[in-house]
Amino acid sequence: MQTVTGLYDNYSDAKAAVNALEDAGISSSDISIIGRDGEEHDSNAGEGAGAGAGVGAVVGGTGGLLAGLGMLAIPGVGPVVAAGWLAATAAGAVAGAAAGGAAGGIIGSLITSGVDEDDAHVYAEGVRRGSTLVSARVEDEHVDAARAILSDDSAVDVKARRAVYREEGWERFDENAPEYTDDDVLKERDRLRQTRDLMP
Repeated sequence: MQTVTGLYDNYSDAKAAVNALEDAGISSSDISIIGRDGEEHDSNAGEGAGAGAGVGAVVGGTGGLLAGLGMLAIPGVGPVVAAGWLAATAAGAVAGAAAGGAAGGIIGSLITSGVDEDDAHVYAEGVRRGSTLVSARVEDEHVDAARAILSDDSAVDVKARRAVYREEGWERFDENAPEYTDDDVLKERDRLRQTRDLMP
């Protein structure tokens, strides 16, 4: 199995990617989605994301992965809506670990699954700043299809995003960094949109 991952600045694009992965024959149990909570999320998870709250039904769920969305609090990120194997890893880390365990769980799980460590830190930082992560564990015969889905025009260019972050002095995801507020997320999206608009 290989892990293929994409980062999206718009939750609706991430949701479309999950649906496309499922339509391509990838099992819901092998797909994960983790993103900041907000009005744009059509989560059925309810309110109040305590550490590990609402994650019992995260994996599986009828009607595909998105039907199983739950709430989770990740140190350094804040409340997220999440479902799938990666979310279950984070939930386990939060339930039984000290602060920072969930972030370490997400990053560690991605690295263990074959994701480049530098990319894993960009993915975690992206979620912290309001983006949504979609990750799929796929058999060899589905790798090309998954890569095509998760690297389409709506996905973030991870190398370019890393460069933007590093221009600000960022090096790695830090679970002790202040959580982004909803206003911070909106400002970040506007800033990134302007950055993209200025690119040749």
